[in-house]
Amino acid sequence: MKIKFTKMHGCGNDYVYVNCLEQELTNPGAISEFVSHRRFGIGADGLIMICKSDKADFKMSMFNADRSEGKMCGNGIRCVAKYVYDKGLTDKTTITIETLSGIKTIEMTVEEGKVTEAVVDMGEPIVRTKDIPMVSDHFVFMDQGLDLYMNYETVMNGTAVSMGNPHFVTFVDDVDNFDVEGIGKIIEHHPLFPERTNVEFVQVIDDNTVKFRVWERGSGETWACGTGACAVAFSSVSLSRAGKQGEYLNVQAKGGLLKVNFQKNNHLFLKGPATMVFDGEIDIPEAVIEDKK
Repeated sequence: MKIKFTKMHGCGNDYVYVNCLEQELTNPGAISEFVSHRRFGIGADGLIMICKSDKADFKMSMFNADRSEGKMCGNGIRCVAKYVYDKGLTDKTTITIETLSGIKTIEMTVEEGKVTEAVVDMGEPIVRTKDIPMVSDHFVFMDQGLDLYMNYETVMNGTAVSMGNPHFVTFVDDVDNFDVEGIGKIIEHHPLFPERTNVEFVQVIDDNTVKFRVWERGSGETWACGTGACAVAFSSVSLSRAGKQGEYLNVQAKGGLLKVNFQKNNHLFLKGPATMVFDGEIDIPEAVIEDKK
């Protein structure tokens, strides 16, 4: 099966985008795993499908590189907005997009007929542990110790929060030289997170700037994560590490700068670029379409 696609990224958080208003995909999880491979596929953190919605202007469906389905992606949804505007599927600069974590509103900045950046209302952070979900006797898990058991003889302090998908945010002294892969894998699969979790490692740079690396469940380390940036901003402001409520915090990802405003109505607004890399067509083998593992 041949599919037309567009490769896009937000601060290096890259996905393969398919217009499913025109073409349906069978077995999208397996297709995501195939196209995401950095050696034998297109190379991406996953697959995002742009679909029809009876609740919003469009619907976003996303799958990670390990074929698991994701609920929300802050960088991905900005790219969806750019896709539908730049390709003439809408002429509106403010649109709504349905996701598995609810309907999100996106405001686009247009220059010379193309979207350059967008602001997404990411909604309210979820901190109740059972709703993240996290197995814990604590009602909320804010800057508390997580036992890494036999893998490492250590306890890591962190904050559990959901932005439509689970996150564990921990502050470190030197994020560039931190063992993101080793610790990230352990926390992602920690038994207290029944649906696994994304993990953000954060270094405070100054009063209004933090730097982070992210271990994304299902994809490994990615160059940025929009929901992760929101989780970082929520934790930084709530714990008085950096930033102020009602003002944009600079959140430096490996792939570029994101800005997050934790507003006083408890909503987090994510601002960042959206970049189109190239259009193409790829032939998906029948064995991939039929792979139900």
